[in-house]
Amino acid sequence: MNQEQINEILENHKLWLADNSKGQRADLRNADLSYADLSVADLRDADLSYANLRNADLRGANLYGADLYGANLYGADLSGADLSGADLRGAKLSGANLIGADLNDTKIHNTIF
Repeated sequence: MNQEQINEILENHKLWLADNSKGQRADLRNADLSYADLSVADLRDADLSYANLRNADLRGANLYGADLYGANLYGADLSGADLSGADLRGAKLSGANLIGADLNDTKIHNTIF
């Protein structure tokens, strides 16, 4: 998935967050987002289950309540990201930067660190 496609999905998700009768919830299940620039992206309540986010830039991203079940976040930069309420069960976080990330109420059962 290229950056232009990602930006379009983020814009539609932003519209959906403002009024769920407009836009569309970000459905990035199984998406290859390795090395993607998602810094400061608003991905609240997005579906990123089983997504490949290996080495992605998620600095300062808002992932509140996002579904990251089984996602590959190996080497991802999540510094300053809001992961509160996110589902990280079964996710791979080896080598990920979590400095300053908000992990309140995050589901982390079977997460690989």
